[in-house]
Amino acid sequence: MKSSDYDERDINSLDWKNWKPTEEATLCFIRKEGKLLLMDKKTGMGTGLVNAPGGRIEKGETPLEGAIRETEEEILVTPLNLEKGAELFFQFTDGYGLKGHVFLADDFSGVPGATAEADPFWVEEGNIPYDRMWEDDRYWLPLMLRGWFVRGYFIFREEEMLAFRIEG
Repeated sequence: MKSSDYDERDINSLDWKNWKPTEEATLCFIRKEGKLLLMDKKTGMGTGLVNAPGGRIEKGETPLEGAIRETEEEILVTPLNLEKGAELFFQFTDGYGLKGHVFLADDFSGVPGATAEADPFWVEEGNIPYDRMWEDDRYWLPLMLRGWFVRGYFIFREEEMLAFRIEG
């Protein structure tokens, strides 16, 4: 979708009911004893930012399968007891659209480890480094962590958020 088809500063100017993403991806937040397992992202979209493990869903894969696979690949652990906590819809002004499926796991197997893609680390839930994350995270993530199922709609120009709407 071209940015000339909507007002990039007005989230409601985009026809979200008929919107189609270019790709779909996952995020998987592992939560244990008041802490979140996050990572410094070393490759791909959002390089240099803090995020949860995740990535693009492969052909024939469900969002849940993709979340587990990406977590295993990026930080070397298998998330357990996953529940879907959010759906996020991103339209970028360059035409790229991404639908994100966000999961929350309350346990894992394995030992977190660094890979070519990520350096994992634990953080207290009260000290999430939002200033080092995608700008949208500060709006929807706290709601999901409180137990809400969140739907978030966002317009970005590269890494700059121009407009958003959160439904919970």
